[in-house]
Amino acid sequence: MQQISVSRRGFIGSLGLVAGSMALPRMAWASAAAEARFPTVAGMLDGYVSSGKLPGMIAALGWGASEAPMDIARGTLAKGIAPAIEMDSLFRIYSMTKPITGMAAMMLVDEGKLRLDQPIADLLPAFGKMQVQVTPDGSMTDLLPARSQITVRHLLTHTAGLGYSIIQKGPIKDAYINAGLVPGQASRMRLPGMDAPKPLGSLAEFADVLATMPLVYEPGTVWSYSVALDLMGRVIEVASGKPFDVFLAERLFAPCGMTSTWFRVPESEVGRLTTNYAAVGGALLPIDPAKASIYLDQPPYPFGGAGLVSSPRDYDRFLRMLLGFGRIDGRQVMSETAVRLGTSNLLPAGTDLSQAFIKGNGFGAGGSVGLGEDAGTYGWAGAAGTVGFVNYRVGLRAGVYTQYMPSDAYPVHREFAKAVLADVTGKKAAA
Repeated sequence: MQQISVSRRGFIGSLGLVAGSMALPRMAWASAAAEARFPTVAGMLDGYVSSGKLPGMIAALGWGASEAPMDIARGTLAKGIAPAIEMDSLFRIYSMTKPITGMAAMMLVDEGKLRLDQPIADLLPAFGKMQVQVTPDGSMTDLLPARSQITVRHLLTHTAGLGYSIIQKGPIKDAYINAGLVPGQASRMRLPGMDAPKPLGSLAEFADVLATMPLVYEPGTVWSYSVALDLMGRVIEVASGKPFDVFLAERLFAPCGMTSTWFRVPESEVGRLTTNYAAVGGALLPIDPAKASIYLDQPPYPFGGAGLVSSPRDYDRFLRMLLGFGRIDGRQVMSETAVRLGTSNLLPAGTDLSQAFIKGNGFGAGGSVGLGEDAGTYGWAGAAGTVGFVNYRVGLRAGVYTQYMPSDAYPVHREFAKAVLADVTGKKAAA
């Protein structure tokens, strides 16, 4: 079989499209059907599903923090005979976990339990004296002492200098994998960058082992995708005094009304779970069938960077809360100040952005932030084809959900953003 890779390079390169052309009043489409409101989005989903490229897709879209979501659904949970995809179907959202972890951290910043520019060594002393590779991805012994401390800001914005087993090359990639420093789980099959010979047993152990690894870059200098949001999960545990997954459940999921978001799918809910596929040579190969999914097992620890399973309805509620500046259904889940700060550009001044997935954008608390004419957009995407974002300029929230890896096998992220733009502006987006 052709080797299956896990790519992060095909992320939401067109989120800015849904900001730059949106300086217009929100359209009053309350009485129209979802497909009439978003015909280009509907056509995009039709193309992927009717052609057999993907077994199913669903888009969830809405205006503001109060309007119920509209959905456009095509296909089934798996190839062949399976239940139809709908708003309560369950998807592996992978890195769409990162904005959730980022907003959890912003709650603690708002409460004074964390500070953006606080060294994480205040909470995790093992990170107090880090070493940095002289040559990124090069020798593991040719090192220099880090000139700066890793801060909370650095973790939130992928500027901590940490590595990622799905990004790095050479000896540091091997060192991460052999030490169990992998970003999540994908399958009971072996997938490059996602396998650990001996999985670590807790976030505390993850942090302790990570602190023994050299940094790839000097903290605060380079945007480099990494395990930073996984480490943030441990920072949240120490700062809050609660297990990371418990903190999310009590402070975010329950107040937002997110009843179908977990690190482990309950056996009783397996009937809603999609199958994840590898897109290889134009064919779809099941790598995580729902009934035998690795997500039915308790993970070794809650992966704050890529560990959650959620439904389109649930993630839309998270986006609604963000559009409401922390408020949903009359409940203030987090402060307006925390949301505004977390969805703003938090990058350190002078950050080298040559490795950024979305050129010209900034980065906030776990998600990309539009700048200039693209201002107002915040969101991120997942490794299995999902993407979710908000746009504050017109009060739009949007997400698309499907399951295939690697995410750049098809240009779903880019095409979805362009389709939303076309439907909102009434203009065909440029190719």
